[in-house]
Amino acid sequence: MIYCIIVTGEKGKELISLHYVYIVRCQDNTLYTGYTTDIDRRIAEHNQGIGAKYTRGRLPVSLEYVEEYQSKSQALSREYEIKAMKRIDKLKLLESWGER
Repeated sequence: MIYCIIVTGEKGKELISLHYVYIVRCQDNTLYTGYTTDIDRRIAEHNQGIGAKYTRGRLPVSLEYVEEYQSKSQALSREYEIKAMKRIDKLKLLESWGER
């Protein structure tokens, strides 16, 4: 999976971070939605108990869904959108991702 891309501009190489919205399934089968620029690091943080307060008592977590965005504002808007969804709609989203 690609986590960043390199582009060449007038000032040489610049690192452009990609932004991700993700859903993890907790041990108690609840779902947690979050935002990050590094999926592997963030999932590791959750599973080490230093991620979100919500997941700390529900370890381990497993990554169930990821969306990639070019801008932080797009990713945060989508995170808000997913967090507002009902659980059944989130499960449908997970199913559609699994079919890819």
